[in-house]
Amino acid sequence: MLKHSVPKANFILHALEESLAAQLCQAAFEPGHAFHPARSTAESLLLAERLHAHAIFCNSEPRQYQALLNEVKLRGLRLPVVVVSRLPEVSEWLDALDAGAADYCAAPFEHQHMSWLIESALLASQHSASFA
Repeated sequence: MLKHSVPKANFILHALEESLAAQLCQAAFEPGHAFHPARSTAESLLLAERLHAHAIFCNSEPRQYQALLNEVKLRGLRLPVVVVSRLPEVSEWLDALDAGAADYCAAPFEHQHMSWLIESALLASQHSASFA
């Protein structure tokens, strides 16, 4: 029987509060996935480019994710940005998607939902690589 190996995947945690980042990492844990914290937009993008990240998880503060989304677009990166919130708010979710975020998630994080988000990021990354 063939085992499907999980590809080595890197994800950036942009300006996430430590406890929220820990909850997200615990729910999203899969062998081969690595999560890298970053505090600034510049640091997040540097890490994303250096590590060939598959997605960036960003805090839900509008100035934070809008600055990040603008820089991702300006640099022409095909990198999904997922906005992460402590509490699920419909207006916050819609605002993030309108700003260009690929998705939105809120605590409490569920493993199944996080796995789906990560699979989507991996598929988007493979799709983007095939057009590069």
